[in-house]
Amino acid sequence: MRDMAWTMLLLPALIGYLLGSIPFGLILTRIFGAGDLRSIGSGSIGATNVLRTGRKELAAATLLFDVGKGAAGVLVAQAFHPDLAVLGGFGAIIGHCYPVWLRFRGGKGVATALGIILALSWPIALSLVGVWAVALATSRISSVSSLAAVVAAVPAALLLGQPTLVPLMAAMALLIVWKHRGNIARLRAGTEPRVGKRG
Repeated sequence: MRDMAWTMLLLPALIGYLLGSIPFGLILTRIFGAGDLRSIGSGSIGATNVLRTGRKELAAATLLFDVGKGAAGVLVAQAFHPDLAVLGGFGAIIGHCYPVWLRFRGGKGVATALGIILALSWPIALSLVGVWAVALATSRISSVSSLAAVVAAVPAALLLGQPTLVPLMAAMALLIVWKHRGNIARLRAGTEPRVGKRG
C-alpha cells in the first residue's frame, strides 16, 4: 500500500516533467530553418529567444505550446486526483527548465508557469498577465516584465483567496528568478536587450 501511495505521488509529477521537458522552441526553429536556438541571443529555448530569430510566428507558436504543456501537466495530474494538480504543475516547470533531453539546459519557465497557473486559477493568471503587460510596456525588456509577474504571484494568490497555492507560486518564482540570474546581471550592467532586438 505504501508503494502504491508513492506511485500515486510520483507518477503525476513524472508525467508533468516529461510534458514540460518537450523543447517546443528548439523543435520549431529547427523544423522551420531558423537555426539552433541555443546559439542565438540568450541561448534559451523559450518564446522570447525565438522572437530574436525574427520569426514572430514561431515565437507565438512556442509561447502557446509552452503555456499548453504547463496546463497539461496540471490537468493530467488532476485526472489522478484533484489534490495532485500542484505536483503535476511543479513537474512541468522543472521539466521545462531542466529537460533531460538537452542535458538539463532548458528555458526559464515563464510561459510554462503561466500555463500552470492558468489551469489552477485563471483569475491569478489574468492578474499576472496584467502585471507582465504593464511592466513590458514600461520597460520594453522581456526579463523585467517576466520577473515582475513572477514576483507578484505570491501576493496575487493571497489577495485572490488561494493561499494553498502560495508554496507552488513561491517555488516557481524562486526557480524563475534563479534562471534569470544572467538577465539580472545584464540589467545591472545596462546591457540587457530590448524586445524585438535580434542577436
